[in-house]
Amino acid sequence: MDRPPRIYPLPQPEHDPRFTIGLVLDVADVLAAHGYPPLSDGGDDHVHLQQALFRFLYVPTT
Repeated sequence: MDRPPRIYPLPQPEHDPRFTIGLVLDVADVLAAHGYPPLSDGGDDHVHLQQALFRFLYVPTT
């Protein structure tokens, strides 16, 4: 059975107003709602989640 084509990653835009800290916080909330531990306050968890989301969403233009 053939798989549908991938949609992600998208071409990396110069600026995407949808990619905000609010997006990262929403994803963190969804993870916690599914039983994962909440992200640490003041730690690097938010930065690492933001980087992982960026790598999933966009293919570098370099």
